[in-house]
Amino acid sequence: MVKELKYFFYIFIIFIFLFLTLKFYFSDINEKKSYRSMIQIDEKIVNYSQNLTLLKNDTNGIVEYVKKNINENKKDYSFWKLITNIDE
Repeated sequence: MVKELKYFFYIFIIFIFLFLTLKFYFSDINEKKSYRSMIQIDEKIVNYSQNLTLLKNDTNGIVEYVKKNINENKKDYSFWKLITNIDE
């Protein structure tokens, strides 16, 4: 009998917890708070984006293109040739 009461008590506590959690989650108060927090986050993003400093682009002419055949003595290898020419 005590064992059944103990299980009933556990199940009852679990259901009460789920009920109260869902009741709060779907309540109007929680919806208002979440909506207000989303609005505040959007306002913070707009505010921070207006205060950002923009840096001048100074990366023009940084990349130098190099010709492929600078070193004429270097062989061009391909993967398949390396495998097939193992015996040589």
